[in-house]
Amino acid sequence: MCFVGCLITWPVLFPVNATGGAGLKQLDILTISNNLHFSRYFAHAFIAWIFIGFIFFLITRESIYYINLRQAYALSPAYANRMSSRTVLFTAVSKEYLNESKIRRLFGNDKVKNVWMATDTSKLEEKVQEREDAAMKLEGAEIELIKKANGARLKALKKNDEEARQQDTTAADDESGSVAARWIKPKDRPTHRLKFLIGKKVDTINWARAEIERLTPEIEELQAKHRAGDAKLVSSVFVEFYSQYEAQAAYQAVTHNLPLHMSPRYIGIDPTQVIWSNLRIMWWERVVRHFATIAFVVALIVFWAIPTSVVGAISNINYLTHIVPFLNFINNMPPVILGVITGLLPSVLMSVLMALVPIVMRLMAKWGGAPTMAAVELWTQNAYFGFQVVQVFIVVTLTSAASSVVRSIIDNPQSAALMLAQHLPKASNFYISYIILQGLTFTSGALLQITGLILGKILGMILDNSPRKMYNRWSSLADLGWGTVLPPMSLLAVIAITYACIAPLVLGFATIGLYLFYFAFRYNLLYVSNSQIDTQGQIYPRALQHLTVGCYLSILCLIGLFAIGSGAERIALGPLILMVIFLVFVVLYHVSLNRALEPLIKYIPKNLESEEEALLSQTRTKLSHATTDESNTLVQGSSTRNEPSKDEVDTAEKGLPAPTVLPAVPEKKPNLFAKFFRPDKYTDYATLRRLVYSEAEAPTYPPEVERDAYFHPAIRAQLPLLWIPRDEGGVSKQEVAHSSRVIPITDEDAWLDEKNKLHWNEENGRPPIYEEKIYY
Repeated sequence: MCFVGCLITWPVLFPVNATGGAGLKQLDILTISNNLHFSRYFAHAFIAWIFIGFIFFLITRESIYYINLRQAYALSPAYANRMSSRTVLFTAVSKEYLNESKIRRLFGNDKVKNVWMATDTSKLEEKVQEREDAAMKLEGAEIELIKKANGARLKALKKNDEEARQQDTTAADDESGSVAARWIKPKDRPTHRLKFLIGKKVDTINWARAEIERLTPEIEELQAKHRAGDAKLVSSVFVEFYSQYEAQAAYQAVTHNLPLHMSPRYIGIDPTQVIWSNLRIMWWERVVRHFATIAFVVALIVFWAIPTSVVGAISNINYLTHIVPFLNFINNMPPVILGVITGLLPSVLMSVLMALVPIVMRLMAKWGGAPTMAAVELWTQNAYFGFQVVQVFIVVTLTSAASSVVRSIIDNPQSAALMLAQHLPKASNFYISYIILQGLTFTSGALLQITGLILGKILGMILDNSPRKMYNRWSSLADLGWGTVLPPMSLLAVIAITYACIAPLVLGFATIGLYLFYFAFRYNLLYVSNSQIDTQGQIYPRALQHLTVGCYLSILCLIGLFAIGSGAERIALGPLILMVIFLVFVVLYHVSLNRALEPLIKYIPKNLESEEEALLSQTRTKLSHATTDESNTLVQGSSTRNEPSKDEVDTAEKGLPAPTVLPAVPEKKPNLFAKFFRPDKYTDYATLRRLVYSEAEAPTYPPEVERDAYFHPAIRAQLPLLWIPRDEGGVSKQEVAHSSRVIPITDEDAWLDEKNKLHWNEENGRPPIYEEKIYY
């Protein structure tokens, strides 16, 4: 987008601005401020029409492409048969419908497969957490005991102690007492206090075993009650249907006659991403929290304007020295240092300020009642983008422009508007520095991964004192929070769009900066990072919508500049009228576009569902005929039948549409421009359906997973498997035998070497605690 913007704006606006006659120097000569001939504003108006029109076309094109891709992916059997695709979450459910039989009757007994009523699990959660803490304490204490005993054993053997060698050869199976007691004294066993500093000191291993033994039957009893619905119900229900078609019908229907009841609804939810504490929120509480979070964000924006304004003023501090005498020493600094203060320092300060905001935004999204992590990311994306636009762009731009002309405004207040308009483009210099800094620092940091290096290698050697911690650090990838990753990218694009016709040079730096972001993200998404939260791609159309903010800001800025020009010379009235007309057209187009695309972004069309079902039906028929014909051939010895191709049979066996069933591939391959300008034709549903990865089979779930999938994690919680290292002295073997009476424990694939260092079998990659990921 920025590159095409350069091709559109530079050939026309650079010579128009450069020969404007205002006498500005350096980069300012290329801005609209250098143009004193208001008749030339027609060039800016028409170029704005072309460039902003191109952006809206791009948004439309990418939205259509996203819709087609989403539908192709969502209707593929490997995804459509997932449990999450067939399950709808209804929130704010009234008490009368917190009843499984009523829910089944509401949606049809023959359509509903499972119903999970959300329950108040606070008491159960507390006990499960106590047991988890005791289990981890036991694991840590066992490892500590094994390492202490093995260290003492190695030390004694090193001294060639004959008694130690005899002890070491004693069979652990015949040991009536503790094997560890051969090497360490009872007072050296792991201990802890029940209360911090003042609590009773207890033997950690014995205490933890007793706690687990006490808590397990209590937890199992409570879990059985919650599964049976014999617990306090909260106002949310998960309903699983037999097919995605039926789930979509329920999701798109108006379920309750009262406003905000059984709404909002969510589909495609992974149970691991549910925020269970928010399921209890009633409809009126959700409304209150929604407005409270919006009020908080607005207040945060207002509050943050103070430090952000200071940063904006620093970018033009050399102008402020004329009215603030004690800052005169800045003018005596070397040009290099002065350039760092006015260019680099504000950008660094801005980055530090903005680092704190995402944390607050995400917390507010959770408090606001978002029931899933995906909903949190989507809310954070909107709120954080709005915050960035106001603070990083609008406030800084206005304060930077105002600070550069503050002395002139004091001397001649009547000319304030004109002087601000003339100096507004000068703020683009700050954003050129900002884009360069963001592009270079992020790209270098993302590729270097110094934080990951420190956490993974240096801190790992210090903090990872158990096989579990070593494996978790080895197997975990850096996570991406899309709600805070995309808004800064969108902001850079908004800045570039806004300044496209005011200071076109920004587009060139934005092209380079955004390419660097693309380069770094492409590498990290393939090899370094992972995204645990699935928004089903909805972050993308939202990011596209955020680009329209830049379009509106660009139009409004030009209207303001032309209006100020019309006050000085009537010729600027023409460009002003053109931009007002264009603004009206853009608003009408944008509203119409959103109204047309929103249902397609949110729902799956029924015609595609029926067509997909027809495709699968034809595939099953082909497979059935192929099997029957094969049997007849074997019996009759006939080889005259028309056999299906190997590709057709292989595809049918995977439960996927046969390639011959989909519309034929166009004989002539479209060129790049045809594919770009006609996504409805050349990247339509049928085309993208062929490209969707189809090797994965439709998922199957064990019975216990289907039974408990959308119960609270505390209801599904099982005793964790403890993992301790094996030692040559036999301590681990005995501890496994003793602890396994109350909790699963193993010493496989982890060991202590001759230097008492901890290791685990990285070559295997699947230790005892490894769990297969369930694709809900």
